[in-house]
Amino acid sequence: MMGFNMLADLTNKGRIGLLLFLAILISLPFWSSSYIISVATITLYLAILGQSWNLMLGFAGLLSLGHALFVGVSAYLAAYLFSVLGLPPVIGIFPAVLLAILMGMLIGYLGFRFSIGGVYFALLTIAFAELVRISVDHMAVIGGTEGLFLQVSEGDRKGVDLINLRGHPWMFYYLAMVLAFLTLAGCRSLLKSKLGYYWQAIRDDQDAAQALGINVFRYKMYAVIYSSGIAGVAGVFYAFYQNSLFPESVFGIERSIEVSLGPIVGGVGSLFGPVLGAFILTPLGEGLTELIDFLKSSGIIDPKSKLNGLKLLIWGLVVALIVLFKPRGIWPWLNDKLGFCRKESD
Repeated sequence: MMGFNMLADLTNKGRIGLLLFLAILISLPFWSSSYIISVATITLYLAILGQSWNLMLGFAGLLSLGHALFVGVSAYLAAYLFSVLGLPPVIGIFPAVLLAILMGMLIGYLGFRFSIGGVYFALLTIAFAELVRISVDHMAVIGGTEGLFLQVSEGDRKGVDLINLRGHPWMFYYLAMVLAFLTLAGCRSLLKSKLGYYWQAIRDDQDAAQALGINVFRYKMYAVIYSSGIAGVAGVFYAFYQNSLFPESVFGIERSIEVSLGPIVGGVGSLFGPVLGAFILTPLGEGLTELIDFLKSSGIIDPKSKLNGLKLLIWGLVVALIVLFKPRGIWPWLNDKLGFCRKESD
């Protein structure tokens, strides 16, 4: 039902474009390489997280720069329950997502109760993410700085086991695609509900919304709960897809920035913006990595040269140009040109 409601927002041209896009995604494992499938899987994963981040800032006007916190706590808890207690992720996802939501509620309560907003709320999210990262660094029970690893056998990579999230890479790809679609459809339903209209009123003018009788504290808490819950689901997926977790790579501010860049490039506040942003930035980043490796292997660049920052430099330049010339994001501009969505749903 949610999918059909979303189709109602699209023009005929938009429906054709969406069907073609889905056809490419569904058929991808049949004609592409394993490397492309892995890049597409990460792209879809980041599209999910982008929707989660966009729900807070784009819908409710809450800037989060520590979003990796919600991903990390759910990933670590689900991985720990599986590796130590043998609890399959189909069950472990519930306490893991609950923990992410509780962390979001704690941050939201402290921020909203004491009227911390704007950039100061963003700093609060960073502070909590760093606090948890440092704490996990010293937790030997979950690996500490040495990391937490999930055992994977050769047989695990060949079958399809959705209960334990063990299987062929294309299983994770299709699972990420389904989760991305459900997240998109769910965010669309939230945006078109009374809750979504309240969020937009708070985002546009919090004082005016409160004067109209909207319980600002309650509905901002709802935004944090939904956003952290979606990020928690993505965190469980990430843990069992990567099979290894390290505090710096999971909770680091670089991960939070990576989550936010997709919606910013695609279009904050739009439904399809985070998806488009993820499909622009992730392949771009991987393409730059492959290009640098090719230049080194062909002798054009000294193989011993240190170019670790070149990828980030080029990536940052591209993002800066997009933000400079298309500050609303690529999707609103593209939609204005091609008319994929009806104006009232853009």
